[in-house]
Amino acid sequence: MRMRPTLSWTPAEDLPPGSTDLGPVTDALRAGGVLVLSGAGISTESGIPDYRGEGGSLSRHTPMTYQDFVASARARRRYWARSHLGWRTFGRARPNAGHRAVAALSGHGLLSGVITQNVDGLHQAAGSEDVVELHGSLARVVCLSCGASCPRRDLARRLEEANPGFAPTVAGINPDGDADLTDAQVRDFRVVPCTVCGGILKPDVVFFGETVPPHRVEHCRRLVREAASLLVLGSSLTVMSGLRFVRQAAQAGTPVLIINRDPTRGDTHALTRVALPLGTALTTVADRLGVPVEGTTAT
Repeated sequence: MRMRPTLSWTPAEDLPPGSTDLGPVTDALRAGGVLVLSGAGISTESGIPDYRGEGGSLSRHTPMTYQDFVASARARRRYWARSHLGWRTFGRARPNAGHRAVAALSGHGLLSGVITQNVDGLHQAAGSEDVVELHGSLARVVCLSCGASCPRRDLARRLEEANPGFAPTVAGINPDGDADLTDAQVRDFRVVPCTVCGGILKPDVVFFGETVPPHRVEHCRRLVREAASLLVLGSSLTVMSGLRFVRQAAQAGTPVLIINRDPTRGDTHALTRVALPLGTALTTVADRLGVPVEGTTAT
């Protein structure tokens, strides 16, 4: 089943240790045809937290599930109140060195594509084109009844008008754009309906427990089949939606390389896991390949 479940995964003690050697990654990129699969870890340097990495929020935050969202008006009120505040952080986030390095490597013809598990749009903001947003984008909103779509900024304006002065103290922001608020803080928040049919609005993202659109999955599988190698950036690969592409590549004999500071669920399938910060690692590799990355200096 093509689901995005919430999973608990503890690294096995016999996983291969992380490396600091960027040689295999550099060699793969020099050869070209590299497909990037990115996760939340590539956006932490932009101020968007990770669920499972250092300082991750999974232990204190349970992401909204699709089942809860569609079944409960209370759950939708809680989600939109928290997401309304969280969107302000997402809206201010800017691409970091890792995003810019990916865009630069792509612009020099070394990548065959980019698949991202993130919903923040930062790859595109950095200049990457034809990015496959596996889990959708927080920048769009869809109606569950009529299918109408609108930009998130339009909904943000309507929510501001419906909730003047709503500015509670936020304990933290999570990778799905959710702000940590108490039930008391969201009790009086007003949710607005679809302007076309009055139906329920939902961010155009794949919630945990929801099915990733089959055509999107098949597109990603085709990209994996055609890639010379698969480079995983900042993903623990805990959820199957990303891990399946690593397994697909490994089963086909396509080299898998991972840059992630912590162990991942795909380490046993990888040629190497480089345990370095992504911005530093990617700009260093780009420098070795003679690819300039705007606004950064390799160290």
